[in-house]
Amino acid sequence: MNAAATGSNFWIQLKQAAVIVNGGIVIFAGLNLYRGTEKFYEEIAMPMFRMLGAETAHNLSITLAKYKIVPRPQFVDPPSLKTQVWGKTFPNVVGLAAGFDKQGEAVDGLLKMGFGFIEVGSVTPEPQPGNPKPRVFRLTEDRAVVNRYGFNSDGHDAVFQRLYRRSAAEINPGYPSTYLGEQRNMLNINFWTEVEDDRKSEWDWIKVLKRRKRFRKKENGLLGVNLGKNKTSPDAVEDYVKGVRKFGPVADYLVINVSSPNTPGLRDMQRQEELATLIDKVVEERNKLAVNPKPPLLVKIAPDLNEEEKKDIATVITRPKSKVDGLIISNTTVERPQSLVSKNKSETGGLSGAPLREKSLETIRDMYRLTNGQVAIIGVGGVSSGKDAYDKVKAGASLVQLYTAMIYQGPPVVAKIKRELDELLRNDGFTHISEAVGADFRNKV
Repeated sequence: MNAAATGSNFWIQLKQAAVIVNGGIVIFAGLNLYRGTEKFYEEIAMPMFRMLGAETAHNLSITLAKYKIVPRPQFVDPPSLKTQVWGKTFPNVVGLAAGFDKQGEAVDGLLKMGFGFIEVGSVTPEPQPGNPKPRVFRLTEDRAVVNRYGFNSDGHDAVFQRLYRRSAAEINPGYPSTYLGEQRNMLNINFWTEVEDDRKSEWDWIKVLKRRKRFRKKENGLLGVNLGKNKTSPDAVEDYVKGVRKFGPVADYLVINVSSPNTPGLRDMQRQEELATLIDKVVEERNKLAVNPKPPLLVKIAPDLNEEEKKDIATVITRPKSKVDGLIISNTTVERPQSLVSKNKSETGGLSGAPLREKSLETIRDMYRLTNGQVAIIGVGGVSSGKDAYDKVKAGASLVQLYTAMIYQGPPVVAKIKRELDELLRNDGFTHISEAVGADFRNKV
């Protein structure tokens, strides 16, 4: 064999080896993405995702979730995390906070990740673009994010149509679940179908399959809608009333968001007089809804409140005639801890993630104390582990939410938090999550 032939064979073999190696890498990556391997996502997938701009990556994640191109966790929710709040059954206590799926585009894809509930929004009555870009910044070294989105919203009508279509998206009862006869069902390779149909022609089946496309199976979990006001609205209270009227029929719960730092004047609505007027109106509108049961009403508050402001809020929300059903604690903070090291720490906007953890936890404890544990709390802010969630539960939260942890750990963080939370409950002798709510206060007695 001459030198030219030997050289040619060498390059052919090298190309074949490259194809095999690259194919192996693709298969390895695909399997880990599909299975939701925690370490793979945190150390490989999410760092690659973060090579994109922050808002671009966010939009891409919503698109993937919209089409359910997300891992379904292998972790099965334990009975200890299934709970009832406001008379509603949550498959588990870990939810996704508002701000991730602002437009209600990807609810079922997000539920598929293992969340027990999804909160969409904030949604404003009229469409508005929000603040100029760039408006979201990663603080990677601090495991945090600063955003100043400013209630960018498609508006009530567009978001309602998406959620309404979803509410009607049940399996069509007009055809049997098995319909390919005694042959391999190519839509589900895990079982053989049986003959259970009397349709006579192929055209009958084509009609069935075409009709089937219009029906989707909803994922198990609850839906909250977070309501906001338009930036230039002449009547902020009316904006929230419109939101209650619009989304009451399709939401499992409604949130009055008066704590975003990115809409001028919004946090002023947390003041006692303004909040009392707002709560009176939205509770009145909720009670008029022609649905039963009525959706619970929650108020989302800021972590940057002093003791007097917290007392005022507690007084307003526990009034017998206009009592709200719950609090979400907390929104992002405008404060900047000295511990921040990222170059983006000085960006204007609300800070979320790990640096918010303790401030949120303190506010949960204070509001649980001030309301005597009579108002259910959703704890949010810096939740990235089972311990973070457990701390909020023991401080008084009945449910928890996360958002920023998804940016750094990806979808597997949901199963991780649930697994760790279940272990912590059992280690402390609790058989159910409800037994641990407010445990810090009982231990002090």
